[in-house]
Amino acid sequence: PPWKPVMTHTRVGKILVVGSSVLIAACGGGPSGPDDSEFPPVVREVKEDPSFVADIRDIFSREGCSSGACHGAGAAAGLNLELGSAYASLVGIAATQVSFERVTAGKADESDLLIKLEGRQQVGARMPLGGTPLDAIDMGNLKNWINKGAKNN
Repeated sequence: PPWKPVMTHTRVGKILVVGSSVLIAACGGGPSGPDDSEFPPVVREVKEDPSFVADIRDIFSREGCSSGACHGAGAAAGLNLELGSAYASLVGIAATQVSFERVTAGKADESDLLIKLEGRQQVGARMPLGGTPLDAIDMGNLKNWINKGAKNN
C-alpha cells in the first residue's frame, strides 16, 4: 500500500499487555514459586499419644509462650519454654506458686501447667497471660501428652 501503518502508543500498549499475559499464562502465572497444591494445609488434630518435639513444643512456639517476654531465657519463676529448655523446665519440676509440679507425668489434672491454662489456679493468673485461651485441639494434646507419661519424644 502507498501508506505506512503507524504504531500508536495505545496500540503498542495493547500489544505489550497481551504479550505479557500470554507469557505469564505459559509460565504458570503469577510469581514464581511452588504451587499451593503441593503443600496441603497442616491438619491440626487431637492425637492420642502426642509427641513432645512435634506437638507440644509447637504449641509453646505458636502461641508465643516461649518468647522472651513470657517464658524465654531468664523468665520469671524459671519456666523457660524455649527450644532445648522446655522439657527440663516442666516435667517433674516443682511449681513456684503452689505445692505441686508444673507437669506430673500421668496426671494432667494435677499439673500446674494445665491448671493455669484452664483457669483453675488458686494463685497467679490464667495462661497465656492476657491472651486468648488455647483451643480444644491444643488443650487435648497437652492433656494426652501428660496423661501418656509426658515423654520427651
